[in-house]
Amino acid sequence: MINTKVKICGLTRIEDIHYVNDAKPDYIGFVFAESRRKVTPQKALELRGKLSVDIIPVGVFVNEPIENVISLVENAVIDMIQLHGSENAEYINRIKSLTDKPIIKANADRNTALLADYLLFDNIVPGSGKCFDWDTLRGDGRPQKPFFLAGGLGIDNIQEAITKLNPFVADTSSGVETNGIKDCFKIKEFIQKARLQKGQG
Repeated sequence: MINTKVKICGLTRIEDIHYVNDAKPDYIGFVFAESRRKVTPQKALELRGKLSVDIIPVGVFVNEPIENVISLVENAVIDMIQLHGSENAEYINRIKSLTDKPIIKANADRNTALLADYLLFDNIVPGSGKCFDWDTLRGDGRPQKPFFLAGGLGIDNIQEAITKLNPFVADTSSGVETNGIKDCFKIKEFIQKARLQKGQG
């Protein structure tokens, strides 16, 4: 039984950084793919500059040119790489030849699952706030390496998710928002419930 960590994804504002610095998730995510939560490299660098040093920033990409990903690593904007598109084994191997930063692969196939450091399971439409069938990750379907669980996680179901699946990381974005904006109270409650569940495990 692992102690599930927490990632708050889709930060876009200085206020969001203040919220997470106070609530202390283990990871945060900057989205560089097309999304209403997309940030520019310049904005992400500004936000990273305000982020507490004990929170790990993750860059979220969809079929991004590799040079752009590596630039964000080299400029110390991100410390982990999350691939959410159709990136193949060749793409991951190329990144691994250029950096030793951990790679998270969403919805991986057999080849990319072998190469990634972590897997991520999400709804088909990321950021939709909808859950998928968790039973696919139980029993024989349980991944063979540590995984991030996303897709519809919020304050009402985080404890159930951890109890059933015991993911390495519980990853949420819309689940801690109110009217599309990060909500400091929901962030705190989500993290508190996740860590309470740790204690019960």
